[in-house]
Amino acid sequence: QVQLVESGGGLVQTGGSLRLSCAASGSIFGLNIMGWYRQAPGEQRELVARIAPTGNTVYASSVQGRFSISRNNAKNTCYLQMNSLKPEDTAVYYCNLYITREYDYWGQGTQVTVSS
Repeated sequence: QVQLVESGGGLVQTGGSLRLSCAASGSIFGLNIMGWYRQAPGEQRELVARIAPTGNTVYASSVQGRFSISRNNAKNTCYLQMNSLKPEDTAVYYCNLYITREYDYWGQGTQVTVSS
C-alpha cells in the first residue's frame, strides 16, 4: 500500500504563488509517474501536470508557463510550484502516483483558493 500526503494549499490573491508538496510512503516499487490533478466544484477531475522518473513533464495548456512540477526520486516527493495564480485555478488539488493500472494511488487533496 502507498500513502500520499499533500500540503501547501491555501488562500491566495490573484497573481500570487503557492507551492504544493506531496510525500509518498509505503510499498513503492518500480518506475512511477507522479502528478497533480485538480477538481473544481461541479467539474471533472483534470490533469494539471505530471512528471516521469526521467524528469519528462506534461502540463495542461491552461497552466503551461505558470506552473512547474518537480520531483525528488530519492525522497519520493513531488512538488507543484504555482505562479501567477488566477481565480479559475481554484480547486481541490490531488497528488497521484501511478505505477500500473492496478497500482494507482491518490492523496486526500488540498484546497487551493484564488481570490479576485
